[in-house]
Amino acid sequence: MYVMDMPYGNGSVPVWERPEPQARAAPVPLSRAKIAATAVRLADAHGLDELSVRKLAKELGVGPMRLYDYVTNRAELLELMVDAVYGEIAGAGRDPEWRATVVAIARTTRTVALDHEWFSDLLGGRPHLGPHALAVGESTAAALSRAPGVRGIDDLQQVLGTLNAFLIGALRREVTERRTARATGADESAWQRGLGPYLTRMLDTGRYPTIARLVVDGAHLDPAETFDRGLAAILDGVTGDTRR
Repeated sequence: MYVMDMPYGNGSVPVWERPEPQARAAPVPLSRAKIAATAVRLADAHGLDELSVRKLAKELGVGPMRLYDYVTNRAELLELMVDAVYGEIAGAGRDPEWRATVVAIARTTRTVALDHEWFSDLLGGRPHLGPHALAVGESTAAALSRAPGVRGIDDLQQVLGTLNAFLIGALRREVTERRTARATGADESAWQRGLGPYLTRMLDTGRYPTIARLVVDGAHLDPAETFDRGLAAILDGVTGDTRR
């Protein structure tokens, strides 16, 4: 157990602050970066449920116990994996204009989340505090702090919370739809066509006039357009009075 004194009490040293184990005279060199990259590749191919220390060790060509020199449990392994994915996002959003920065970060986050579908499963709980996650958070917060409607730390916290809630919801919905399409063999369009006659009969009753307007007159966008519209709605609000 690694323990350190912190301002709010004692706690275990995060994996980010522990030195790499000393190199061994072993056939297979290891590092936390290599472990994380291999684990990400396995999760991309088979999902988180199929990821285990034993399978990861086999893929790396080492014994399972050797991995525990680098990560003490599965939770630390997941943190390394998540931060490796944040590393793919960290280069986005270098525009001097605040809105362009946030849009770039959000779009890159979507792209990366679709490349690594398990990533969205690990969002929404406690914040991730790895170096790359912190870098993405800093870039996002710094950009939003320059938005016209953000006048102080309370506004910034509110806007960040709203943006994060949108991102998590949008990404999980899109990933869930992709998984459902694979599991059922029918994409969203095919599902809609199959239920079309039933929905028409229900709307013809006149009991659901607002839903009928949405179905008939509403825009039918692809996932990228839907994401961009939702993001724009959030950022449009940021340019106004966030206290209202």
